[in-house]
Amino acid sequence: MSSNEESRFSFFSKKKTPVIDESNLKIPTHIAVIMDGNGRWAKKRMLPRSAGHRAGADNLKTLCKNCGHYGIKYVTVYAFSTENWSRPESEVHTLMELFVEYFDRYDPELEQEGIRVRFTGDIAGLPENIQAVCKRAEEGSKHRNRMTLIVAFNYGGRREIVQSCQKLAMQVKEGKIDASEITEEMFAQNLYLPDVPDPDLIIRPSGEERTSNFLVWEGAYSELWFSDVLWPDFGMKELTEALVAYTKRDRRFGGLSKEK
Repeated sequence: MSSNEESRFSFFSKKKTPVIDESNLKIPTHIAVIMDGNGRWAKKRMLPRSAGHRAGADNLKTLCKNCGHYGIKYVTVYAFSTENWSRPESEVHTLMELFVEYFDRYDPELEQEGIRVRFTGDIAGLPENIQAVCKRAEEGSKHRNRMTLIVAFNYGGRREIVQSCQKLAMQVKEGKIDASEITEEMFAQNLYLPDVPDPDLIIRPSGEERTSNFLVWEGAYSELWFSDVLWPDFGMKELTEALVAYTKRDRRFGGLSKEK
């Protein structure tokens, strides 16, 4: 059995994946997805916004299936930003309820398939019941190693950077380090998940072409790929198109192309 076949998740295999030549695809270690367009998806169908958010939450399972097919090791999804608190209270309440429901409903399947769950964001700023879900999901999945699903919840890239600065400032104040000793590597070690590799590819469906305060530091050299498809309809076809585009990119990280 090939490595690609081993990486496929059995409980997600009800639908056949498209037949393509995968041998020439360059597979990223880490992809990040801005799950955008739920509200517009619902509006097009004359449904309440809550229906769009539910469809979007369900599509996260599909994303895991498709990334598992390609053997992607880390998947980070933008689920709730620090700016989302400004939305109507009823919508925020729905998003919080969906968050709890998702992990209660799918954790046994995630366990079966070896998907570790982690969270990034200002988790301490969330309601206590949501913090409890985060802790339970992380603690209960530490042993899983086929894929790591990272949920950015109450996340803001600028806030993450500010909090890293605050940690370093405290170390300087306590005399543990000198300000002149601070390096990029030291700064990165004080981010939310310093052990996770930076995303190779950031995907945003819905037609918007911005990163919206998502992984500001970590995404400095990520490849960007945008799609007009709304998030609940984002499937294997779109992911494959993103990987084909990624394969064609020349990632120089500020240097010269290997061909020059």
